[in-house]
Amino acid sequence: MLGAIIGDIVGSRFERHNHKSKDFDLFHPDCSVTDDSIMSLAIAKALSECGKDYDNLGQLAVKNMQELGRQYPNCGFGAWFYSWVHSDNPQPYNSFGNGAAMRVSACGLAANSLEMAKYLSLKVTEVTHNHPEGLKGAEATVVAGYMAKNGCSKLEIREYIEKHYYPLDFTLEEIRQAYRFDVTCQGTVPQAIVAFLEADSFEDAIRNAISIGGDSDTIGAITGGIAGAFYSIPGKLREQALTYMDEELQGILKAFEVEYHDVSDPEKEEE
Repeated sequence: MLGAIIGDIVGSRFERHNHKSKDFDLFHPDCSVTDDSIMSLAIAKALSECGKDYDNLGQLAVKNMQELGRQYPNCGFGAWFYSWVHSDNPQPYNSFGNGAAMRVSACGLAANSLEMAKYLSLKVTEVTHNHPEGLKGAEATVVAGYMAKNGCSKLEIREYIEKHYYPLDFTLEEIRQAYRFDVTCQGTVPQAIVAFLEADSFEDAIRNAISIGGDSDTIGAITGGIAGAFYSIPGKLREQALTYMDEELQGILKAFEVEYHDVSDPEKEEE
């Protein structure tokens, strides 16, 4: 969960000013939380409110995304989603945008089986991004995060994603110079997963994600959510990330972490 937020914060200043290198300051005064973090926290809050009975997760996802979204109207929403947040009758709008994948990291952490991970992904995604590619992008992200949290190797994660979702037959080095801004799931999620697969630490995964350019905050959020489930997040990165979050957002994060035992390691430093 925190991994997705860190990826979003780090990527926020590069979304429109891509940096095709892994050499940069991770945190910077120009960084901020964006819609990726706000909606990730809305989904986390919805999961917490379910009390582990997820029958009404879809309704709670709508409620929390609208409530939190209206509190942070200038955090970077796309036009369609902004209208949805402010609608009196919010309906799915057949989107396959990468907003479906940027917000779902909590689902992989909350699930206690692969099938539950897929179910939770569907419930929180179909309320907006009900296009097959939107549903697929969110599910691939949740599944990768679930597998990462539950002891699967990177090879196992790669093989499962390639069998069920996307080919991952490229390296970041091969795509870095030609890759451009893309807001679709199919043009973002595979790249974000490969950024995780090529990393040797949590921080390295975030640097990988930013280094290819594109929709940097969203790629960072997707990669960070998976990498945060796989690696322990160093306490120093947690403390830096929290400085970008107000008390309400910190409260949502901490409540989710307590309920789902999703904590960073205050003693760990990057190796």
